[in-house]
Amino acid sequence: MTVAVRVPEELSARVPAEQRGPGLDRDAVRLLVSRGTEVSHHVFAELPRLLRAGDLLVVNTSPTLAAAVDGWIGHARVVVHFSTRGDDGRWAVELREPDGKGTTRARAGGPAGVEVRLPGGVRLVLEEPLSGRGERLWRGRVAGASRPETPDPGVAVLLREHGRPIRYSYTERDQPLSVYQTVFSLPTEDGTGSAEMPSAARPFTARLVAQLVSRGVQFAPITLHTGVASAEVQEPPYPERFAVSETSARLINAARAGDGRVIAVGTTAVRAVESAAGDDGVVRARAGWTDLVVTPERGVRVVDGLLTGLHEPEASHLLMLEAVAGQAAVGRSYEEALRGLYLWHEFGDVHLILPEEDPHAARCSRNCG
Repeated sequence: MTVAVRVPEELSARVPAEQRGPGLDRDAVRLLVSRGTEVSHHVFAELPRLLRAGDLLVVNTSPTLAAAVDGWIGHARVVVHFSTRGDDGRWAVELREPDGKGTTRARAGGPAGVEVRLPGGVRLVLEEPLSGRGERLWRGRVAGASRPETPDPGVAVLLREHGRPIRYSYTERDQPLSVYQTVFSLPTEDGTGSAEMPSAARPFTARLVAQLVSRGVQFAPITLHTGVASAEVQEPPYPERFAVSETSARLINAARAGDGRVIAVGTTAVRAVESAAGDDGVVRARAGWTDLVVTPERGVRVVDGLLTGLHEPEASHLLMLEAVAGQAAVGRSYEEALRGLYLWHEFGDVHLILPEEDPHAARCSRNCG
């Protein structure tokens, strides 16, 4: 990874912004703004004056699931993180061990054939590793406790009645699922959603959205259901289900044809929009699975800017940031984030990457030969 930084443990955001003091809301987090290697410091509530009429924010509507469930293998306790449901009905899952502190630690996956007993008479049988890149995630089949009123009855009921949000050790305590929903999240007909929150959008409030709309900023909703994070090892993201509607495609293309900047809210929005774009940079309605990994070599065809959290130095997401802003800009912004004691992770501060120049000239420099 090209950004070589060490994030001190004390810079982990342990609780949401609105729980850090009286009168605070989600938009009380700090906002680092970078235009090339030029960096400025703000609070998130200032976002409306940092954008302009005609800008378009691409937002992910995927709801966060209560994707962590306690289980047992024999007499041993485990925690199952349900990640992604495949077209064949099997789930990509990660098995972890309770750490005695209310969170979990990494656990060796498998082996094939292992049965995990879950609440409500549900059983999960591990069948094979998700890919040849490692055995952290496994494909498993769920049986038992089916109810006909839901498309994926065993897991939908299981998560609703026995699940809780996935939580890592840097957080202070369990939080209700509502804390992990963004203002843009919408329930899905089939009960699917994201294993972990599309957290770049968490600082938005209804009030802030209204302010942005009043200033002429538009919103284009997309959906990408995220799987579990790659916290233990450096690995690219796995295939994820996404959808870009005809309406959102038209909004994005209109912004690109005019004077607006297309700013993705989160790396999930980048992945979805870039997956729906052709070689000509035109976004078309599309739905299905994407295995796209956005790197500096691949570049971006649509996105001019990005609003995102602060990522660990080994995270593959940093390659996407470099594709949008360049290596020098990302390195400079992360130096400033560390110097300014910005907070990391899903409850932490956020980073707005804006183009240095006219967005259309920037697109041409990336894509016009």
